[in-house]
Amino acid sequence: MKILLIVIFASVLILPQEIKERVEEVISNEFGSGIKYESEKYGIPSDVKTRVEKSAKQKFYSDNVYLYKIKSGKTLKAYGFLDNVYGKSLPITFMVFLDTKGSVLSAHIIKYREQYGGQVGSQGWLDQFKGRNNQSGYEVSKDIDSISGATISVNSVTTGIKKITLLYQEIKDKIK
Repeated sequence: MKILLIVIFASVLILPQEIKERVEEVISNEFGSGIKYESEKYGIPSDVKTRVEKSAKQKFYSDNVYLYKIKSGKTLKAYGFLDNVYGKSLPITFMVFLDTKGSVLSAHIIKYREQYGGQVGSQGWLDQFKGRNNQSGYEVSKDIDSISGATISVNSVTTGIKKITLLYQEIKDKIK
């Protein structure tokens, strides 16, 4: 019993570190090694959360997202949002980078926990979100390619990315 508790406790401590390291790797690969960033756990105001959830037709995983301000020197280059969406039974951790106008620069799956549907982590599939914003279409099979065997994950991640673009429009003046 003691060993089981130690393993559970260790996995809780290791997982956030694993996600942090993956986020740092993605930021470095996306923007280069000379980039600096600030991060914060951003509490989504309840009125904003309600509006965005209603518009996106998807609830936030929690009351917070992790917000990254990506800078080159003193110049703000992009915003990064780290969030989770519900997969079939487990959360999918993803990151979206937006330019300062709210268009998607790139999207990345940081941690995929489901047994099936991991193809949503394919950069080829994720690249179709580049250039999209809060006004873009996000309908799977019309605007966004579906993936056979990954229906739930595709819908969850697609709506999660849309939700981030909607959130950005709501909070952009507060996070500068």
